[in-house]
Amino acid sequence: MITRRRFIEGAASAGAGLAMTGPAIAQAPAKRMIVDAQAHLWKAESDDWKWIPGMKPQMPDPFTIEKLVPLMDEAGVDRAIIVPPSWPGDRNDYGLEAAKRYPNRFAVMGRIPITKPEIARPLLPKWKEQPGMLGVRVTFLGPAAKWLSDGSTDWFWPEVEKAGLPVMFLTSNALPAFLPIAEKHPRLQLIIDHMGLTLDVVQAGKRDEAVASAAALAKYPNVSIKLSATPVGSPEPYPWKDMTPSIKRLFDAYGPRRCYWGTDLTNSFDRATYKQRVTHFTETLDFLSNEDKDWVMGKAIMARLGWA
Repeated sequence: MITRRRFIEGAASAGAGLAMTGPAIAQAPAKRMIVDAQAHLWKAESDDWKWIPGMKPQMPDPFTIEKLVPLMDEAGVDRAIIVPPSWPGDRNDYGLEAAKRYPNRFAVMGRIPITKPEIARPLLPKWKEQPGMLGVRVTFLGPAAKWLSDGSTDWFWPEVEKAGLPVMFLTSNALPAFLPIAEKHPRLQLIIDHMGLTLDVVQAGKRDEAVASAAALAKYPNVSIKLSATPVGSPEPYPWKDMTPSIKRLFDAYGPRRCYWGTDLTNSFDRATYKQRVTHFTETLDFLSNEDKDWVMGKAIMARLGWA
């Protein structure tokens, strides 16, 4: 005889079985973290924020924290690496101000007087004690390219390696100089800016040559690359289809965990919206899988720089 209690227990058990074997409740996919690997910020020139004589900013008006944040919100960009521009000199205070005001959105790869070891060397051991500071960014453009061959920077590479500081670097036609640096300092994280391209390189018709030099550095696991500033490399409008072979070549060389999307927004501000710079990678590059995009659009640069 089935008692009332056994009937209730049986019904409950059957219900549980149906729940376990029924269709799973669909979960919304996690939002992709989007991190811009390079953005410049600067204030207007003033008595206490002088620019280097003769240097001009990328845009006539200041590009401030207040301008960048709403642009990021509109484009769906979660975070950005602030690379202080060159015209105010080797100072990082405004980038660090951005990181202080928005610690979950901004971090800094700071400038340093690389040819003045008496000033720069003592700074390196405590460099990351500055809130928001993740590493160093150096440039070797124009006359500064000779620093890679005249001994001016020989002191720098072992010191940043010892300090555990990743280094982003921008150069024009001098990427082969980094082959011995990468080999001699295997614990030094080196990050190539802008696919190894500059406007001078592109205008000289040497884009493919520069991309090949950048790809050659991929054999060193301590080297990675920013697939950034795409509009600078192309005379075409969005989505810059002529850049696809270069991007794919570098992606194939480095893989998703050593490639980083970025904009260098102010260097080509009128060429595209911030949102288009995002969708260029997320919607028009068919060779990237969804997992690839997760890494390239944000996970990889955060992992490489240790930005939690």
